[in-house]
Amino acid sequence: MTLLILGIVPLIIWAGLLAAHGGFWKADQRDDLTPPLHPAEWPSAVAVVPARDEADVIARSVGSLLAQDYPGDFRVILVDDNSSDGTAEAARAEAQRLGRADRLQVLSGEPLAAGWTGKLWAVHQGTLKAEESKPKYLLLTDADIGHTPDNLRTLVCRAEQGGLVLTSLMAELHCKTRAERFLIPAFVFFFQMVYPFPKVNRPGPAAAAAGGIMLADREALKAAGGIAAIRKALIDDCALGALMKRQGPIWLGLTHRAVSLRPYETVGEIGRMVSRSAYAQLDYSPIKLVGVVLGMLLVYIAPIAAILLGPPFLLPGLITYLLMALSFQPMLRFYKVSPLWGFALPAIGAAYTVFTVQSAVQMWRGKGGLWKGRAQAIT
Repeated sequence: MTLLILGIVPLIIWAGLLAAHGGFWKADQRDDLTPPLHPAEWPSAVAVVPARDEADVIARSVGSLLAQDYPGDFRVILVDDNSSDGTAEAARAEAQRLGRADRLQVLSGEPLAAGWTGKLWAVHQGTLKAEESKPKYLLLTDADIGHTPDNLRTLVCRAEQGGLVLTSLMAELHCKTRAERFLIPAFVFFFQMVYPFPKVNRPGPAAAAAGGIMLADREALKAAGGIAAIRKALIDDCALGALMKRQGPIWLGLTHRAVSLRPYETVGEIGRMVSRSAYAQLDYSPIKLVGVVLGMLLVYIAPIAAILLGPPFLLPGLITYLLMALSFQPMLRFYKVSPLWGFALPAIGAAYTVFTVQSAVQMWRGKGGLWKGRAQAIT
């Protein structure tokens, strides 16, 4: 029985994941591999940016939006969610500096309504304002994302060519510090394991999105019930992905055209970022939490235990460990970090297990989804 648990079962699990889980590990759903064709006419678009105390990054983020080389009608709505650090003023100053003040509209957010998470309440207000001009597309993007000048153009091309109701990009996260190299590529790797991008991008029930960059067809979003339909969601991007896939095809991919502007200096900072929503991913279920912890131990820790125990556990443990490390290589290449980090995946998996437990503890203490002074978890 010990051989089965420590040696054979993890090997079967990893073989199954690599062979029959949508090829999630290949990292081949990217916006730079198959450039879409330009549409005959460029539809109108409005970016909606929710921002709460983002003065340190908002100029770079809004500035990159205002500098888009998009040929069609495009403007930006910034929803200042009761910031206390001059976020709105910094955005306006950058728009003036770029000579694009006419493209930027700043809304002062209303106080948080009951039954809403803070971000979605701000996005809701922005989409209602955008509705006045009836654009074809709404670009829902975070205040800490920087965009290359061609990002919107490429997004719209893909959406128009594929008839997509939602086109989403997983922004390239900041990955310079040692803590980031240790944990950030795995963050995307684990996300892809839960939501295999190839399955998301095909017809079927699998659905997800990445909240940093989501280009939504306005009419399809309206038909789906708008942002109000997901107003309680802490993992709002995947909730929106599921909502929109019921309206039509969606697409999710990796990109270098949009980057996170916020660095994470320490493991603790990354842990807090993960813990904000990890327990929500488990539907706030203690039973699912126990299952995930046991599963992580079986998948990531058991192969190392098998190697340390030696024969007859050594060979299956080594094979599993190598499969694990090899599966991580495409994501490590995408982030341009050493392939040797693949051999750290058991330790990385252990760290994410701790973050998930921390997320549950925060929820039990009434601090679930804590962000910018708000506990946002709504059950």
